Amino acid sequence: MTKVSMTVNGKPVSGEVEGRTLLVQFLREGLGLTGTHVGCDTSQCGACVVHVNGEAVKSCAVFALDAEGAKVTTIEGMAKADGSLGKIQQAFQDHHGLQCGFCTPGMVMSAAALLKDNPKPSEAQIRKYLEGNICRCTGYHNIVKAILAASGQKLPAVAAE
Repeated sequence: MTKVSMTVNGKPVSGEVEGRTLLVQFLREGLGLTGTHVGCDTSQCGACVVHVNGEAVKSCAVFALDAEGAKVTTIEGMAKADGSLGKIQQAFQDHHGLQCGFCTPGMVMSAAALLKDNPKPSEAQIRKYLEGNICRCTGYHNIVKAILAASGQKLPAVAAE
């Protein structure tokens, strides 16, 4: 066992881990931050996306020891200080960007990384950026709408049926 220390959601944390312990395991099992989901265990689905030193990473593909000294943000860290939903989380709720909710933490974390790098992305840019995140429920339309709304952009008009 090796001691690992990092800052998670603005708070210093540490714990004892085996060398093979993944960051997602340390967050969920070691720290009780279960908002980060384990979907595929192969870094294909994006349910486990967190930010490490400001960059979106799939935490099932990073060893906890590789995050030594890092600043990690999880979905729990996206809420406002008073515990209410952050801007992107609220946009997902307002625009029905979720159904079962399993992929939502990873989608929100990916959306935050995208908006940090590109504050006003186009629909095509959003869809391209989310290629590493799988949602089996929504068809992505409302997820894209939520990200557009979170960016402060006008939403596309819905065609009349």
